[in-house]
Amino acid sequence: MISAALPTLIQERRRHPSCTKAQQVRFAHESERVFARLLDLYEVEWAYEPFEFPIAWDEQGAPTKGFRPDFWLPAKQCFIELTTAEQRLVTRKNAKIRAFRALYPEFDVSVVYQRDYRELVARHGLAA
Repeated sequence: MISAALPTLIQERRRHPSCTKAQQVRFAHESERVFARLLDLYEVEWAYEPFEFPIAWDEQGAPTKGFRPDFWLPAKQCFIELTTAEQRLVTRKNAKIRAFRALYPEFDVSVVYQRDYRELVARHGLAA
């Protein structure tokens, strides 16, 4: 005899952390996975590195440098870029972000720096 509670149990298992989108995507860095887990926790729709924007070109017009923001949040129409390296090491990334903002002012990009990331993770009791 199948219990009447079985459909509810199945639904709960679908929401198990191992079934979240963050667990199914291959990330370049563990900090991105942790951030994605937070987005999943708050049921924020996201896409990981879905677009690459050219930010420099050679003489023939071929892209030579690009910027690929870490997350796209469609409901907010914004990009999120995580920068968990020490502040002194983020100069190159900041230059890419400035170029992106100058070339694509119609897109919003928010940068989450190491200090902010650590505070966010600590507040939620997650491993950094």
